[in-house]
Amino acid sequence: MNIYSDIVRPALFRLDAETAHHIAMTGLRLTPPALLSAVFGKPPLAPVRVFGLDFPNPVGLAAGMDKNAEALPAWEALGFGFTELGTVTAHGQPGNDKPRCFRYPAQQALINRMGFNNDGAEAIAARLAALKSSGRWPTTPVGVNIGKSKVTPLENAASDYAASFRALLPFADYFVVNVSSPNTPGLRQLQDRDALTAIVSALKDIDANVPVLVKLAPDLTDDAVREMAGPAAQTGLDGLIATNTTLDHSAVPPASDQTGGLSGTPLLGRSNYVLQLLRQHTDVPLIASGGVMTPESAYEKISAGASLVQLYTGFVYHGPALIRKIVERLAPITPR
Repeated sequence: MNIYSDIVRPALFRLDAETAHHIAMTGLRLTPPALLSAVFGKPPLAPVRVFGLDFPNPVGLAAGMDKNAEALPAWEALGFGFTELGTVTAHGQPGNDKPRCFRYPAQQALINRMGFNNDGAEAIAARLAALKSSGRWPTTPVGVNIGKSKVTPLENAASDYAASFRALLPFADYFVVNVSSPNTPGLRQLQDRDALTAIVSALKDIDANVPVLVKLAPDLTDDAVREMAGPAAQTGLDGLIATNTTLDHSAVPPASDQTGGLSGTPLLGRSNYVLQLLRQHTDVPLIASGGVMTPESAYEKISAGASLVQLYTGFVYHGPALIRKIVERLAPITPR
């Protein structure tokens, strides 16, 4: 019996998506990590070293699942090789109006328009400080995904990202600059080279040693992808993440479509294409996200030049067993 697919998922899927998420996060926060490991098992070691960090396996939790750093010890216990917290903004914000997250089981997909709902960088830093002082900090790398506060004008974006970076610096092994969510008005304009260079420079002026990555949208034109790849090393970026959610909803029946970013199986082809295009035009490490729903889809991404992969929607639909299956599939490969 698969505890997740036979018991946990059917119970959670009877609830609306956001309520189920909150219940799952509460359960993960309250359950001792040792019990999670005993129940779900941990994958074998498949170590990889990327941007100066050691990962016990190349499968990570994508940003969006643990926005407020509520269950950090649980993710290592479930088998993830690294965890990306957030998206965190300098100012706490409630996000968009509910409902704002929707499941599409027939398509193995989700649509969300959460809007960077989170407690804010200072509050999350305090939570992480308490966790670290408790001795329960994970041994796996921890990344922090940071975004622009909705109240901050685009012209002040660099200082807004810098405020989050400064507050969370003691707790992050790497940072991700999120300029690609479709759910914050105007955010994707920050993928412009000059705007992005200003943000990355502001972070590197604070600390040039911590790796900084940028997460890209899958909806960029080919020329825009090439433009993002070309100056990556010149701007001081240590890596890129391909990709965020998409605004292409062609896989969703029109009668049930919702505004927001689409993730899951329908995103796989486009995210793979962007990944391949990036690999052709840059040597910086790439993390692959978007449509990782099976061991084979993860294999496709590593084979296309990714060093690491991340799960979100795949974890929602398939649970912790997917982590082990992917690691076992990738173990013979030495990621780039």
